[in-house]
Amino acid sequence: MKYDTIVIGAGIVGLATALKLIEKKPDVKLLVLDKEEEPAKHQTGNNSGVIHSGLYYKPGSLKATNCINGYKMMVEFCELHQIPFELCGKVVVATEEKQIPLLDNLEKRGAQNGLTNIKTLNAEQIKEYEPHVEGVKGLFVPQTGIVDYKVVAQKMSLLIQEKGGEIRLGEKVVDLTVNEGKTMIETSKASYHSSLVINCGGLYSDKLAKFFNNPLDVKIIPFRGEYYKLAQEKEHLVKNLIYPVPDPNFPFLGVHFTRMAKGGVEAGPNAVLAFQREGYKKSDINLSELAETLAWPGFQKVALKYWKTGFGEMYRSFSKAAFTKALQKLIPEITESDLVPGGAGVRAQACDRKGGLIDDFMILENNHAINVCNAPSPAATSSLSIGSTISSLAMNRL
Repeated sequence: MKYDTIVIGAGIVGLATALKLIEKKPDVKLLVLDKEEEPAKHQTGNNSGVIHSGLYYKPGSLKATNCINGYKMMVEFCELHQIPFELCGKVVVATEEKQIPLLDNLEKRGAQNGLTNIKTLNAEQIKEYEPHVEGVKGLFVPQTGIVDYKVVAQKMSLLIQEKGGEIRLGEKVVDLTVNEGKTMIETSKASYHSSLVINCGGLYSDKLAKFFNNPLDVKIIPFRGEYYKLAQEKEHLVKNLIYPVPDPNFPFLGVHFTRMAKGGVEAGPNAVLAFQREGYKKSDINLSELAETLAWPGFQKVALKYWKTGFGEMYRSFSKAAFTKALQKLIPEITESDLVPGGAGVRAQACDRKGGLIDDFMILENNHAINVCNAPSPAATSSLSIGSTISSLAMNRL
């Protein structure tokens, strides 16, 4: 079976890429492959459902550019296809005086990224937006919203197929070989030939990329984010979205409160090393994958640099009291009994050999493939913009 382009991965980035490509080139012979029996099974289907505004990201970076463009595209997509969403805004809260300079920097960065109508809040004004929050200073960011990205991905899947693309689920890629300018893909069920492979493999994107870029100087390190939910009778404590001021040296936003588009309020996540790439539970352990992570020189450097932060995250993973204490910095009246077990997601975080946790999106090209090797948050918000970017690269090849 021969195709012009094969996209590996039916998460939201892979689907958005396929959709944008088939919109630009309607006659393209296109296939999307995924090892799961449904699309959006992993990062897309387990994230917090936030439409990010672009507040946090370095101006001019791929994250900033694609988040801002992708935000507009995502809102338009949801409006066009009648997918429920809400632009409810969020409050970012400094709970200590020493965090105020970091909060001020966020406000400047938001302005540099084109965000308007951000409001600076004093302690009393914070309570006008979130009555139960304690803080010394805050920002209200009106652009932030909520949506169910699994619903978005399902709509993208339907549109791809309506436009003539194919999606084959339940087919794990087991081998890739390049011969005479064509790539042969062996899956668990069939063989395919393609002029171009687009690797949107998420948690396994580095393993796929190694078929085309060997040696590869980045490795995916899986970080599990665990959530609690607020008990239904306590959901009134959170009106919309409440975030702390993030640690600028660590690529996670800290535990926060998120009102969900599908109902309920999530509290979290933490960020702990997952012992397998799809390790959604503490008991999920793949010794081979864990050994790969621990042996990676870059991870060893990360562990040495962030051991104290990592220990705190791990402690909160096993101690509900410690998790509650972190949440109480934002809402002091939260108690352990207010939290019920929630879900978990695993973030595919690229780490280079020198110990850098790659902060920006990373797209590697060669003659036969386009590899998306780092697309963490805000990739869901940015997906249509990332898809448009990758599809333009693909158009140059077809």
